Amino acid sequence: MNLLRAASFVSVLTLVSRITGLLRESLVAALFGASALTDAFQVAFRIPNLLRRLFAEGAFSQAFVPVLAATRAKDGDEPTRELINAVATVLTWALVLTCVLGVIGAPLLVWMLGAGLKEGGREAAVVMTRWMFPYIGCMSLVALSAGILNTWKKFMVPAATPVLLNLSVIASAWLLVPRLQAWGWQPIYSLAIGVMLGGLLQLAVQVPALKRLGLLPRIGLSPAALRRSWQQAGVQRVLTQMAPAIFGVAVAQISLMINTQISTFIGEGVATWVSLADRLMEFPIALLGVALGVVLTPQLSAAQAKGEGKGYSDLLDWGLRLVVLFGLPCAVALLVFPEPMVAVLYHYKKFQALDVANTSRAVMGYGAGLLGLVAIKVLAPGYYAKQDTRTPVRIAIGVLVLTQLLNALFVPFLGAAGLTLSIGLGALLNAGLLLWGLRRRGSYQPLPGWALFALRVLVASAAMGGLQYLLATRIDWIALGQHGVMRAFAMAGCLAGSALLYFAVLLLSGLKLRQFVRRG
Repeated sequence: MNLLRAASFVSVLTLVSRITGLLRESLVAALFGASALTDAFQVAFRIPNLLRRLFAEGAFSQAFVPVLAATRAKDGDEPTRELINAVATVLTWALVLTCVLGVIGAPLLVWMLGAGLKEGGREAAVVMTRWMFPYIGCMSLVALSAGILNTWKKFMVPAATPVLLNLSVIASAWLLVPRLQAWGWQPIYSLAIGVMLGGLLQLAVQVPALKRLGLLPRIGLSPAALRRSWQQAGVQRVLTQMAPAIFGVAVAQISLMINTQISTFIGEGVATWVSLADRLMEFPIALLGVALGVVLTPQLSAAQAKGEGKGYSDLLDWGLRLVVLFGLPCAVALLVFPEPMVAVLYHYKKFQALDVANTSRAVMGYGAGLLGLVAIKVLAPGYYAKQDTRTPVRIAIGVLVLTQLLNALFVPFLGAAGLTLSIGLGALLNAGLLLWGLRRRGSYQPLPGWALFALRVLVASAAMGGLQYLLATRIDWIALGQHGVMRAFAMAGCLAGSALLYFAVLLLSGLKLRQFVRRG
């Protein structure tokens, strides 16, 4: 299998997902602006999303995929199917209990993440949390399916699935806002309805994909089936790996909770500015970091299970070079070209010029640490493949402390941008410590040519950044809002010209892109 082609395939499908996600956020910004109710939705949506990242895409995936890949590499398909059935049974029982407790405890959860919400916003957040909480159940089972399909090198469905959430929210907002207003309900509730429908749709499309492989899990619904599944050796390995992984992911989510809490106290609209900046930051992370993580995790796990140390190290080197090749120019764009992107995406109707300025500054904070945020997606699987989830936990705890110290330093002066800058700088430290750990234990040995490669990318990024700075400062992107289509085409042309300049400088410097083609 051509790993670059597989990563590119995942990246293209993720691009579609992120484009629809940006359309979703643009519609929400136009319909609702940055207000107490949009802050309430961001807090309410953050709760199931936080748990999804903690248990589903986070600790569960980090523990499940390496065990699954190792079981298949060592024992074959039949024991792997037994493992899938047992894990699915335990996971389903845990999710039912979690969803019930979440619906009951919604007021406490909203207080934990958004104590600064005003009374009307707090009540709306509780209602939306209860409507959306079962989303965590859907997405945890989707994560199970994604782990299976990616291990079998079937990347299409997991990569395309997130599009359904965005389309569902867009359709729900577009169709339900006038109806909810007519019924005397808060129009913002349309977003919560769309999230829940999107979760159900994402789960539904997994079924035919798993059926085609004969891997649709058989879930035991009786207490006896739960006991048997719990005692299965593979399940115990997953649970053993999940325990420290939960702490590691929890550290990142605790940081997110603290930042969300802080944002509700800074002022009205701040939680929305940070969330919209998140969307732009997540765009390159998803296109590059997530795509590489999806492709590399099973490959690294299989190399580790077979004792192929050099192959394992070479995979990491390949992933890190791609991080630098594509991540550095993206970081430069977030630092010097944020206002045009924010204006084109969000500056409509109720989203004002002040909101554009504040969201742009938050985007710049993320840009300062984007390389670290992307690199973590490649470096952390290097530890998970060795079934070492403890080292990333220890690093994450230290980074959490640093991030909050930076918040105390930056937020009083920078507001929302201080929150994002603290996260970015913390991510750089996190990635640096993960890389140092892999080097120190001898797991990763850089291949020759890094210095010249990095210099070429740096020069090309500087040239691109200079062009983008001129385009961002010489054009009045706010005034162009009177001509929305023209502004969108102008930004697209600026980004296309920047990309052409970047790759032209790389090619003139002697960099051969075909060197990144790799089979696995």
